[in-house]
Amino acid sequence: MLREEIKVRFCETDALAHVSNTVLVQWFETAREPIFRMFNPELDLKNWPLILASYKVDFLQQIYYGKLVEVRTFVSRIGNSSFDIYQELWQNEQHCATGVTTLVHFDFTLSKTQTINETVRQQLQAHFKV
Repeated sequence: MLREEIKVRFCETDALAHVSNTVLVQWFETAREPIFRMFNPELDLKNWPLILASYKVDFLQQIYYGKLVEVRTFVSRIGNSSFDIYQELWQNEQHCATGVTTLVHFDFTLSKTQTINETVRQQLQAHFKV
């Protein structure tokens, strides 16, 4: 499991005094950076090897300004060229949201998927959660 703590910013709150639903997708992406580095250690945007295929977020509890949130990141599926990232968001020891993102190893020059190599596959496997 990978962990990322995020400080809730005032600008991320909405008129209902809780964190806006659009913010969670950004937090989940931020917490996926260690996964991105497995494919592209320097995060070189000119040679980016991943494409987002889908994401789903389930909101379980409201999230508020003034307290840290923790994003827990796992790998939940590894295919030939795609894989799923399962993430949980916690605040005040409460499970507030979950997200599942499907990423594809992709060659933008050739405009086609690439097989995930064995080294990266093993790194992903180290964070596996069923």
